[in-house]
Amino acid sequence: MKISAAEIQRPPAAPPRGESGMATVLFIALLGIMMVFVMVESSSLIRLHREVKLLEQQQIKRLNSPQTNAVSTATKP
Repeated sequence: MKISAAEIQRPPAAPPRGESGMATVLFIALLGIMMVFVMVESSSLIRLHREVKLLEQQQIKRLNSPQTNAVSTATKP
């Protein structure tokens, strides 16, 4: 298979200027949407962390309270 000199020296076709700008705009828009998702997820994680801390404190309080059916030992004088 022979390759002609014209095929070798032909510059690659550049995309039209308008398409390149549109790709940039779409990329920035998608990046913005992704950032919104990250912000929402981080706020959800912060809320979840607070809720877990509250549950942990409630469990600690519940487990440290005196037992209602505990046997009290009385000493004879």
